[in-house]
Amino acid sequence: MPGLRGRVALITGGGQGVGRGIALALASRGVRVALAGRTRGKVEAAAEEIRGRGGDAQAFSCDVTVADEITALVDAVVDHFGALSILVNNAQTTFNGTLLDVSEEQYSSVMDSGPRAAWRIMRACHPHLKGDGTIVNLGSAAGVRWDPSGYGVYAAAKEGIRSLTRAAACEWAGDGIRVNAVLPLASSPALAEWAEDRPDEAEEYLRTVPLRRFGDPELDIGAAVAFLCSDESSFITGHSLPVDGGQVLMR
Repeated sequence: MPGLRGRVALITGGGQGVGRGIALALASRGVRVALAGRTRGKVEAAAEEIRGRGGDAQAFSCDVTVADEITALVDAVVDHFGALSILVNNAQTTFNGTLLDVSEEQYSSVMDSGPRAAWRIMRACHPHLKGDGTIVNLGSAAGVRWDPSGYGVYAAAKEGIRSLTRAAACEWAGDGIRVNAVLPLASSPALAEWAEDRPDEAEEYLRTVPLRRFGDPELDIGAAVAFLCSDESSFITGHSLPVDGGQVLMR
């Protein structure tokens, strides 16, 4: 994709699942990637996998709920690579449950790792992204379904991120920064375990997906993020893109 080779991307939550898939997809297109996560071993393993494929990757430790660690992360990435041109906000703590069951501590954890962290890291990256930078934030279909029962706090956090995405897209367009969101439906170890434990429930859920499968973190979700970071999407900003096999109808 034009405009990607040689750029530097920071991906939070890059050690597993969707974050790892996005990192692999960007690296395969010539992007130098910084993978950040709380568990050093996971981001180190993902970085080593990318280097094994011939890509350029570096692992960084960061708890995105701690403001000082975000500032230190951005400084370390710029110091290592000499630049920063892409930010992917993927890290998110999740607690599912009804509104009456979720505790104050769990609510705070979801919000602090979601919209608050996204806001902080976008602001920290802003000076480095000015001119020709891109941001992709990870939303969720949970926030736009007609019935978010059982995951309302998570849905609220992801909708908060989508609102910040739209605001940043409008406020920073003059700075040469494009900001979009992706709403993924992707396979993961947790999802695979759920499908194995509850095959009937998993099959029922898949019937809500027209393409009848879960997305691949690299080949489906990562490819969509790469498109939004490339010159081929230079006239797209403030947009929320479901990458979910047709499950969600955006209005």
